[in-house]
Amino acid sequence: MFKNILFATTVTPDCDDAANYAFDMAMKYNAKLFVFHVFGTPSRGYSQHVINVKTGERESYGEDFDKGIKEEIQTTYAEFLDQYGNVDIDCMVGSPNKEILRKVKKEGIDLVIMGAHKQIKDAEALRYRNVTGDTLQKVAKSARCPLIIISRPYEKNLWEMNNILCGTDLTKASMPAFRFALKFARENKCKLHLFHGLDITSQPFGRAPSQVEVEENVKEAEIKIHQLYKPEMASGDDYEMIVREGIPYMEVLKYARENNVELIAMSHHTGSIFQEKEMLGSTVEEVVLRSACPVASINRMNVLEGYDAFKA
Repeated sequence: MFKNILFATTVTPDCDDAANYAFDMAMKYNAKLFVFHVFGTPSRGYSQHVINVKTGERESYGEDFDKGIKEEIQTTYAEFLDQYGNVDIDCMVGSPNKEILRKVKKEGIDLVIMGAHKQIKDAEALRYRNVTGDTLQKVAKSARCPLIIISRPYEKNLWEMNNILCGTDLTKASMPAFRFALKFARENKCKLHLFHGLDITSQPFGRAPSQVEVEENVKEAEIKIHQLYKPEMASGDDYEMIVREGIPYMEVLKYARENNVELIAMSHHTGSIFQEKEMLGSTVEEVVLRSACPVASINRMNVLEGYDAFKA
């Protein structure tokens, strides 16, 4: 299913869980793994100085500096490199998201793996909060291949996967995530859970929906989810279609936990496939940051191309 996998790393502990997953995925699919790090941005023009993305300090850049960065990567992931040898290590100066996307195109990458978290200090509240980093947001928006995001240690066995969940809002924008999830389920001979979280909070201010309204909306969603996805299912596919009312990201996470889901697939942004400036949808971001399992973000732009690479 995957031939070329890109692991985009900051070479910090924040990426350790993603590294573990990336090397395991490469071994499982016997894929070539590209370990890639963008370590600095030019201080100005074609200057020989760069701003280190980890320290924020201005440093001189040259062949020795580049060599030192590659050695740091090799040292950091030495344990993994001893186990799997089909790995290409590279680093570069530039804008991280632009260089990652350029690398994806150049090497024909069909899966990107990244860590999720970036800590931002809230000066007024004097606390830290976890958010998805700007680089991840921009890569998720523009990547022409699936992006799997790791936010916590992966404790499952990639060789014995049993459940994949596809979160859908029942719009055209969710179709790429469905097609990816369906192919992944077939490849791994696991059960596909098609899940729709009916948002009961999206009501006019001050008005709560009655239970009758909620039940009617649930029935409508159940009819629609079957109409959308059942025609694409084959007789031998193992799947289940579920609609739950509540706060969508909470319902996704609860269902995933209750059913031992090993991968959640969701479209990068739902509702509209033409809003190029949109970042990760709020539901997707909340799932990414809270999920105990990896989350695959599928870029909605692929809908415009028919997403042929992942059609069953």
